[in-house]
Amino acid sequence: MKNLTDTLQHFLFEDKFNNAMPIRGNLVYLNDTYHQVLQHQTLPAVLKHALGELMAASALLSATLKMDGAMVLQIQSKGALKLLVVECNSDLNIRATAKWDETQTSQIAENHFIDLVRNGQFVITLDPKEGEAYQGIVPIEGDTIAEMLQNYMLRSQQIDTSLWLTCDDTSACGMLLQKLPDIGGTAALNKKAIEQDLDAWNRMNYLANTVTADELQNLPAEILLSRLFAEENVRLFEPKPTQFYCSCNQASVASMLRMLGEEELNSILAELGKIEVNCDFCNKHYLFDAVDTAALLATEASVHISTAKH
Repeated sequence: MKNLTDTLQHFLFEDKFNNAMPIRGNLVYLNDTYHQVLQHQTLPAVLKHALGELMAASALLSATLKMDGAMVLQIQSKGALKLLVVECNSDLNIRATAKWDETQTSQIAENHFIDLVRNGQFVITLDPKEGEAYQGIVPIEGDTIAEMLQNYMLRSQQIDTSLWLTCDDTSACGMLLQKLPDIGGTAALNKKAIEQDLDAWNRMNYLANTVTADELQNLPAEILLSRLFAEENVRLFEPKPTQFYCSCNQASVASMLRMLGEEELNSILAELGKIEVNCDFCNKHYLFDAVDTAALLATEASVHISTAKH
C-alpha cells in the first residue's frame, strides 16, 4: 500500500457517555519526510531504520508538548556509530542526520542497533523560542528506542507513555499512548475512579500491543484504530502535516563561524583561501571567502560596540 501522506493525528478515548477518558494518543506517518532525510546521506540499513524510528518518536512526543520551540533527540556513542540526531519543532518540521565511522560499515551492518549504542548517551533537549533550554538524559535501558523513551517518560517525567515505532526502507511510522495526569491530583479522585482509569489504561495498552509493523505502515489512521480498538469509542482529530525542513541559512552559519574566533578563521583562510561549510542535515554548501569572513567579523565587532554603549 505505502500511499499514506506525511501526517500526525491525535486521538482520544471516550466512555459510553462520550466523556473523555484520561488517555490520549498520536499516530504519525513519515514517507516523503523520511525519504528527504535519506536523500542527503547513504546510511547502513541498521542506522537508517534507527534514524527513522527516532524521527517518528520525535514527532509523537513533540505533539504532546505545549511549547513553541523544538525537541532534539540525540544519541552519541564512541564506537562505530558516532551520532544520531533528530530535531522536530512545534510545527512538525523535522530534520535528521547520522555520523558513523565509515571504515567500520561492515561491523555496523552485522550488529543490532542496541549493541552499537549500549555504552553511549541518549539526550533529549527541549529548546523553546523563549526561555531556557532543558536537557534530560535517557538511560540506555531496554532493547529498542521505544523502550528507552518509555522508561525515561515514566521515571523522569512521571508520565505513563507507550510507544510503538517501526521503520523500513520506505517509511517511518509510530503510535503513542499517554495516560493524562489526574485533574486536581490523585487525592481528588475516589478509589473507584482511580481503579477505573488504571483499568482503562491497561486495557488500551493490551489492545494496542496487538498492532503489527505492517498495520502501522499501511493502514490509514481511521481503519487502524477501528481494528485495534473495535469495542472502544475513539475520537480521531484532523491530521496535521509533517515535513522535512532545515533551518540552516547563511546568517546561522556565519554566527557559528564567529564562535571559532578571528585567529582560527584567518588561519583557515591562509591555508585554504576560503572557508567551506556543509550542513549535516540538508547538505547545503556554504562558502566564505576573505571578504565574507571580514564582513562577518566586522558584524561581530559592531555588536560588541553596540552592547558596550548600552
